[in-house]
Amino acid sequence: MNISEVAARAGVPAKTIRYYEDIGFIKPARAENGYRDFSEVDLHKLAFVGRARSLGFTIKDCHRLLALYDDKSRASADVKRMAEKNLQDIDAKIAGLQEMRATLSHLVSKCAGDDRPNCPILNDLSDPQG
Repeated sequence: MNISEVAARAGVPAKTIRYYEDIGFIKPARAENGYRDFSEVDLHKLAFVGRARSLGFTIKDCHRLLALYDDKSRASADVKRMAEKNLQDIDAKIAGLQEMRATLSHLVSKCAGDDRPNCPILNDLSDPQG
């Protein structure tokens, strides 16, 4: 399979596939013309990593998840711990975004949005105390 085929089937952009090759997630064979020749195993790994990344796992986590996937003697507790940590990270990001939204919503409600130069949004942004 060439890179455009594997990209379409795995749902991962070609640029990302090249990056994943650079960091060692996959090592596609090379055809005589030098082009990458992806196998079904490569496709599976790309889809696996793409799905893991879409769930917020880091590149480092993906390396570990692939290793756990390949280790048939793995303990599911190891995978669950990683997923729980990722879930905590997502919850922290959501909390941060909710706080950011509340602050911005408050500032927007305080701004008249008219022709006067006074703007609580700009005043807040310029305040080093925030």
